[in-house]
Amino acid sequence: MPLSLKVPAVAAAFLIVVSVFISQQVLARLETIQSEHLRTLATVHLDGLTSALSDAVLREDVWEAFAILDRSRQGMKGVKALETVVANTEGRVIAASDPKALSTGATIPTDYRRVIDNPERFLMDEASARAFARRDIVYNGQVIGTVLAKLDIAALLADRMRVLTALVATNAVLTLIAVVVAWLTVRRMMRPVDVLTGHLEDSASPTHEPIADAEIKRAGSEFRRLFRAYNAMVAGLDERDQLERKIAEEERLASLGRLASSMAHEINNPLGGIFNALDTLKHHGDRPEVQLKSLSLIERGLKGIRDVVRSTLMTWQVNRESRPLEIQDFEDLRILAGPDSRHRDLELDWDVQLDGTADIPASEVRQIVLNLLLNACRASETGGRVTLRVRLSETGLVVEVIDEGPGMPDYAVRTLVDFAAAPSPFASGHGLGLWTTRRLVDELGGNVGVDTSADGTRVTVFLPQTTSKERRDAA
Repeated sequence: MPLSLKVPAVAAAFLIVVSVFISQQVLARLETIQSEHLRTLATVHLDGLTSALSDAVLREDVWEAFAILDRSRQGMKGVKALETVVANTEGRVIAASDPKALSTGATIPTDYRRVIDNPERFLMDEASARAFARRDIVYNGQVIGTVLAKLDIAALLADRMRVLTALVATNAVLTLIAVVVAWLTVRRMMRPVDVLTGHLEDSASPTHEPIADAEIKRAGSEFRRLFRAYNAMVAGLDERDQLERKIAEEERLASLGRLASSMAHEINNPLGGIFNALDTLKHHGDRPEVQLKSLSLIERGLKGIRDVVRSTLMTWQVNRESRPLEIQDFEDLRILAGPDSRHRDLELDWDVQLDGTADIPASEVRQIVLNLLLNACRASETGGRVTLRVRLSETGLVVEVIDEGPGMPDYAVRTLVDFAAAPSPFASGHGLGLWTTRRLVDELGGNVGVDTSADGTRVTVFLPQTTSKERRDAA
């Protein structure tokens, strides 16, 4: 329920509770006043009868008692006496206002028994719209009889009902007026909130509209401060949007630079192997086995460059139709890493356990392993050892590259292990090798673990096997 309805509902409920309480108090007071008034009238009436009837009751003169009762009908004002009975101490009727209904000597009717037994000598029965009064006839200090009266109180009850109806109608009108006034008041109080809510809902749009000065002037002092604070926030958002657009433009230009740098880095590695093969052909090209091996290396290097170009044209998506991995790819990597290892006089420990082929893109695996090998060679001391271990399990390919260097820097570990928190290689000035390696591992659905210390570093890469169809579906 909105606040504009909730507050009027609470006000209505409060007024209803108050009106019920007031009506109850008024009706209770009216009932008390009516009862006291009726009791006084009945007492005065019966006091007069007892004084007049004392001699007739002593003589048990029925006719005189009846005459007195007949004359008393004219003396009671404001209340209608339906029946008056004069009885002796034995409970027998001496005379009654209606002798046909109640003859002399008859027993007092049962409906009078309650008032006879009532010490207050007065009783009202609202269900039957009747009241009963009793008065003892005393002569020389002794009770010689009783006068009983049955009174009609229908008029009193009708007056009470009219008062109740007037109270209910008045309270209903007042409650309705209060609800309407509360609703209008709350609606007026909620108008600034509605204005602010509408502007906040529109804040998700590209343009942010400030609150007009006219709305600010109409609002109260508290809402004026709130509206001005909102307008200041809108101005800050507009400034932020302009800054974001400027940053986006700069990022677009930087992305072009990153793309060019990444392509240059990925193409440079196979080009090094190709130039190495060409140099081998120049010096030992007359040997058929050297020609075949060198041409095969050149062909695979050119295919690797082609795969990099294709992946770049597909917006950094892995080439889903690349050929599967085979053991010859690792032999090529031994040749490609050869110049760096010989330059530092390093021993390459090669342990590749791969029979046949693995359903993993060869071009991406070659880039990953070559980057790790080149980094391991550059991190190792002269005369050290770099170890490559490869094994194929039922779930995927496990590659370990181990060096004996001083340990991997923190930024490099973060690049491989926590790629999201890693510093940008372009902003920090670090190389692209490890950054590209982690990106390729993520695209192949693998993971990387690093164990580094002052005695060396072990990098473990796991790449799951996926069929060509699964790679196409993932794309």
